[in-house]
Amino acid sequence: MPLVPIDRARHEVEIDLRYATERNFTGRPVYARALPLLHQDALAALEHAIAQAKTLGLRLKLLDLYRPPEAQWKLWAHTPDPEFLAVPWRGSPHGRGVAVDLTLMDSEGRELDMGTEFDAFTPRSHHGDAGVSPEAQRNRLLLLGLMTTAGFDFYRSEWWHYQLFDARARYPLIADGAAAPRMM
Repeated sequence: MPLVPIDRARHEVEIDLRYATERNFTGRPVYARALPLLHQDALAALEHAIAQAKTLGLRLKLLDLYRPPEAQWKLWAHTPDPEFLAVPWRGSPHGRGVAVDLTLMDSEGRELDMGTEFDAFTPRSHHGDAGVSPEAQRNRLLLLGLMTTAGFDFYRSEWWHYQLFDARARYPLIADGAAAPRMM
């Protein structure tokens, strides 16, 4: 499998896999195994974004990476909302290892204001929502610029979600049991 592990120190990122904890919209852990994995193509793009953020004195905080299709079914069973969750029978870019949910942190490790929390399933989470503060708009646009320049596409309903282009067409779903990472 082309999934590779993400390492905090090596990649100079913070990792907080929310679906491995109770701090997500379901209120309970969703993952059977909490491993920070990405497809090698997505990792190459992410490394570019990490380097760009570093030149600005910022760091990335990764909130979700590879999400097993089995976990996608659990999320959908809890909240079947196609605006914010990929329908599990089509599969998510996360289940292909080519999506990342993230935010920005300053040099002191504080998350920048993005106007809503991660996984806030409301219109306020949309890119360009005028209801968030100008500071949050600037921070969202900064994240958007970093990620799109690095080669990611964005999802209009979620300021935190980025994925490689044509994810469903170019990358197969990877079941949890088949997600053993390739060591670098």
